Amino acid sequence: MKKYLMLTIVLMCMIAQGTLLTSCGKEDDQRVNPTPKEYFTLWNQCEALTTLKAYVEDVTNPKSSNYIGTEDRIATFDMDGTFIGELYPTYFEYNLLEYRALDDPSYKYTAPDDVREAAQNIRDFVRYGTALPDHFDMIHARAAAKAYAGMTLTEFDTYVKAYAATPANGFKGMTYAQSFYKPMLEVFDYLKDNGFTYYVVSGSDRFICRSLVESLGIEPNKVIGMDVCLSSNEQGDNVGVDYTMGKDEYLVRTDSLIIKNLKTNKVRQISQEIGKIPVLSFGNSSGDCAMHNYCLSNQKYRTATFMLVADDDARDHADLAEGARREAKWREAGYTVISMKNDFKTIYGYGVEKTDFTFNSEH
Repeated sequence: MKKYLMLTIVLMCMIAQGTLLTSCGKEDDQRVNPTPKEYFTLWNQCEALTTLKAYVEDVTNPKSSNYIGTEDRIATFDMDGTFIGELYPTYFEYNLLEYRALDDPSYKYTAPDDVREAAQNIRDFVRYGTALPDHFDMIHARAAAKAYAGMTLTEFDTYVKAYAATPANGFKGMTYAQSFYKPMLEVFDYLKDNGFTYYVVSGSDRFICRSLVESLGIEPNKVIGMDVCLSSNEQGDNVGVDYTMGKDEYLVRTDSLIIKNLKTNKVRQISQEIGKIPVLSFGNSSGDCAMHNYCLSNQKYRTATFMLVADDDARDHADLAEGARREAKWREAGYTVISMKNDFKTIYGYGVEKTDFTFNSEH
């Protein structure tokens, strides 16, 4: 009796561990393989997608002569107009400065004030079509440095996120914080799963970028952008090399601009902060050409560059004539073109609708 009891116990253990063989067919004995992860569900089949997938498959194949180790799989992404909206009706950081200087009652100024002047330039541009002054990117950068001077980094992060939580002008069903190009987020996912490290390299303020991409899980040290000097709250006019910050002090923004991160400045910052030449680069404007060309200059590895064109005036606010000019220019330069109209099944996600622009004191 004891022998049968022991046999029963052994059989039950074998069944529980899955080691008991049965007379079932081989098909029944095989384990079910997990369903492979599906990528690019928000893309149409297109040249850009085919090019990207073929590139990644090649350089991640250990048997390929173009194989790149994970340590050198570096990709750089512009932000505005590349994976986040910029046509509502202009850059997020421009809209933020307009609000800060002209609508925020906490902003203190004395006339004449070049911050408010720059903000008024933006307002006149977006509402009345008035041309922005020459070299406005630098005018804005200097004004923005002054506009937020004295804020701690936490205060500024909170300020940016509060504005980003407001409805995106020109759209229904979306805030600024949600205004990512959803198909481009799938590119991040695909590259990450294939061992790439990607960096955001933007002309916008570094700390604005950090606030906006935090929800994507992009670490702060993977963000490069326009920079202003930081200072200890007790440092005063002392230069940093002569001043020792105390443990109870904290950093604040100053009104001193370090760099506007556009064109060749992007290359400079990539070299200084990353220390490697990227093998993949994504952008949307002339401010990204130097970054792309730097990528293409990589003599060690196969590279690829992509330019996104805003050519969809049904789902987004697009200048079709300008989009056509850019597409021709990017193709001539050897960049692969991504068409928002033809390549994306959706831009901002289903349920988001393009509307007319509305302007009020709260927006």
